[in-house]
Amino acid sequence: MLRAGALIGKLNLTRDRSDGEARAIAAWKIAAGKKIAEHTRATGLVRNSLIVEVEDAVWQRQLNTLRHFLLRNLADALGEALVGDIDFRPVPPRRRPQRATTAQPAATGTQIEDPVLRLLYRQSQKRNTA
Repeated sequence: MLRAGALIGKLNLTRDRSDGEARAIAAWKIAAGKKIAEHTRATGLVRNSLIVEVEDAVWQRQLNTLRHFLLRNLADALGEALVGDIDFRPVPPRRRPQRATTAQPAATGTQIEDPVLRLLYRQSQKRNTA
């Protein structure tokens, strides 16, 4: 049984750059495996080089040694040799959105510590209500 990526690669469909890029990015998680995919993120395809962001220089060095195997896995997942090289770039992890743990009361003006800002806030509230 063939994978969907291999089957789509063998079809004679019209392909544009964004389609190949989207397929290569989607195939990265399959080709890299669960452990590597947790620490990396494929971001784009420039010419025939897949850009992959890694957590730090240690991951970059380790994955450079696995480049040959990852390229072979990508070709198997895509069904064609769409990716010719992988560029590992160390990028610090992005912060995820944070949620408030408690609801904050509406500002009344008495909570503002700076006296000038407190006065300006109260004046703006009087203008808005008048």
